[in-house]
Amino acid sequence: MAQERKFDAEQMAELLDRHDYKKLKEELESVHPVDIVDAFDELDKKERILVFRLLAKEEAAEVFTDMDSDMREDLINALTDSELEEVMEEMYVDDTVDVLEEMPANVVDRLLMVTDEDTRAKINALLQYPEDSAGSIMNIEYISLRKEMTVADAILKIRQVGINKETIYTCYVTEKKKLIGIVDVKDLLTAGESRKIEEIMDENVLYARTLDDQEYVANMINKYGLVAIPIIDHEDCLVGIVTVDDAMLVLQDETTEDISIMAGVSPNEDSYFGTSVFQHAKNRSLWLMLMMLSATVTGEILGYYENAMAVMPVLITFIPMLMGTGGNCGSQSSTLIIRGLAVGEIEFRDIFRVIFKEIRIALIVGVLLSVVNGIRIYIMYDRNIMLAVALGITMIAVVAMAKCIGCVLPLTAKKLGLDPAIMAAPLITTILDTCTILVYFNIVTAFFNL
Repeated sequence: MAQERKFDAEQMAELLDRHDYKKLKEELESVHPVDIVDAFDELDKKERILVFRLLAKEEAAEVFTDMDSDMREDLINALTDSELEEVMEEMYVDDTVDVLEEMPANVVDRLLMVTDEDTRAKINALLQYPEDSAGSIMNIEYISLRKEMTVADAILKIRQVGINKETIYTCYVTEKKKLIGIVDVKDLLTAGESRKIEEIMDENVLYARTLDDQEYVANMINKYGLVAIPIIDHEDCLVGIVTVDDAMLVLQDETTEDISIMAGVSPNEDSYFGTSVFQHAKNRSLWLMLMMLSATVTGEILGYYENAMAVMPVLITFIPMLMGTGGNCGSQSSTLIIRGLAVGEIEFRDIFRVIFKEIRIALIVGVLLSVVNGIRIYIMYDRNIMLAVALGITMIAVVAMAKCIGCVLPLTAKKLGLDPAIMAAPLITTILDTCTILVYFNIVTAFFNL
């Protein structure tokens, strides 16, 4: 297989400086649109516009789709209406909708002005669906066949309209707009030309609805290994498809959002360098402030046990270790449960199975940690067996508690319709700090009658 030759920003800039536009245009024909967008990051505004104008219409549309919103806006402001119209004509409707959703109102108005009436109607239809729904990301450019058509008729139709469709690998058989079956191009090419579509179509069709969550649809595509999934409305009419490339973008966005929330950062659609310092600080400050204020409860509990710590000051030295261990154990469990929920491996109905499993894990881990820690305490603290035993029991209790809280909170959040990622490391660690202090001092005060 031939590999595309790398043509980077430096080479583009060099040809632009030499005004060798003919050579640059020839070179751009062999460069993948994604690589062109990467090169655009290193070119200045003027150079980007010059390079973009040298691209073929189809390639220009792909490059435009892959750009970030700031780069697109600069380009839109620089291009003429006729140039914009050419780009918009080559873009798929779902990609156009994605672009419009990120643009300021004045830019959206200009883009809509250069689209034809039919395309504008399709765009407006998609924009009416709720954000993050299947309807908002679906593409309405698909191939529809009738069951009474012959294979030869179907292949002819694909040849006639396939160039403008998002995908031709799967065709959808409809009757009065109702989805009744699907047929793959492979089946068409290997079947006799006189056979009817209804003879070779598959009536067992996986589909999603327009109001289904986009992450659910993306997970369906991933689970069943689909190239595309049909989307039907409340009347069971086929209105569009979601393709695997759109599903990949959805999963990427959802994963980015979950990672941000799990790290205690408000989700942000812009890139790291594309986000201002002030916005970064704003996204992080709220969570940090909540965690800081919630730690007040831990401080109050420590104040309650001030007399016990005055009698045995050594008790203070074990607090960081216990709180750190509890937080780490809770984070481990919550991370695995959140991952299981995200991929559909775990459901809320599995909560008791999960708790039972985590308790068994906690006992093994807790005993192992308590034995190692007990030996350390026995050696370092004048062979104080009572202290070693008390800390050992505390360790087992803290680990068990942390594992249970770490698995229950994400499952509960999911059941309540919240994002399970909220119940991740920062929040669980804060909750466990308070619980750990309570467990620790209740055990040691009982052991030493403090």
